[in-house]
Amino acid sequence: MKRLLFLLEPETAHRMALGSLRILEPILPLFSSALRVSDPRLETTVFGLKFPNPIGLAAGLDKKGQLPMAWQEVGFGFAELGTFTAKAQSGNLAPRVFRYPGQNAIINKMGFPNPGAEEAAQSLKELKEAGHWPSIPIGINIGKSKITPLEGAVDDYLESLTHLKPYADYFAINVSSPNTPGLRKLQEAKPLKKLLTALVKEAKGKPVLLKLAPDLEEKPLKEAVSAALSAGCVGLIATNTTLSRAGLPSGKYPDGGLSGQPLKKMATKVLKSLSLFTKGKVPLVAVGGIFTAQDVREKLDAGASLVQVYTGYIYEGPCLPARLCKGLLKEEK
Repeated sequence: MKRLLFLLEPETAHRMALGSLRILEPILPLFSSALRVSDPRLETTVFGLKFPNPIGLAAGLDKKGQLPMAWQEVGFGFAELGTFTAKAQSGNLAPRVFRYPGQNAIINKMGFPNPGAEEAAQSLKELKEAGHWPSIPIGINIGKSKITPLEGAVDDYLESLTHLKPYADYFAINVSSPNTPGLRKLQEAKPLKKLLTALVKEAKGKPVLLKLAPDLEEKPLKEAVSAALSAGCVGLIATNTTLSRAGLPSGKYPDGGLSGQPLKKMATKVLKSLSLFTKGKVPLVAVGGIFTAQDVREKLDAGASLVQVYTGYIYEGPCLPARLCKGLLKEEK
């Protein structure tokens, strides 16, 4: 199946894979022995939520929030939907996704294509009312609409959060995507604290996490963490995609964020810095270059409480969550 999908243009393959998963969703429980691992040793409670295992789906794969139930059925311990913006947007011009199989890497410059927070909330409402809702925690990732100027960012994020609040077990605030012009300026301490303070207040007790870029130097990273924690964030996600092309052969590459194995070392370095800054007292979610149970262990040992996969899932296929869980259990024997 992977070989067939990889013959297609990446975005087309992505749509076909999600469409197939949607069709197969009703029969996925028949394959639970291959796709799901249930064991008390994998369970963990983080920022007040119970996770059946620490392996999560990162934002960006289910951009429209169409398959919350399916992610549970294929073995994830939690899933993050989106990124959603207040205004519906089509994203950047295609082609905007590029595979590099030799490096297990992807470059994307999607630009948050999504139906908009209000329409997404209506779709999630219909799924929930129809009983197509998982028991695993569901995160909602929100970003800024491209047409909204930076000075209007607070209201833009608040609009998304307000619409989507009934369907989120936690919120991930995305100010670190490299694919929306100017967005990363919101990682600066002053605007970041203003934004997060407003969102934490509106979330009314639901956990709010900040997703950070891997490209920040130590000083601005530390300032961003301080701003997030003083605003009331209860967790940090390390990291988003990178603008670096380290780990790829020399050559000319498209704009956009790089993910996959070349990101692993950089993301783990940021993770360790966050653990040091917070003295291990703040839950951290690790993303970037996770393909094996050893990769998961590396992230956990670096200070993570949970991990998320995206590029690894595309390259390794639907049995990856189960394989990662089995690998963690094997370590404990």
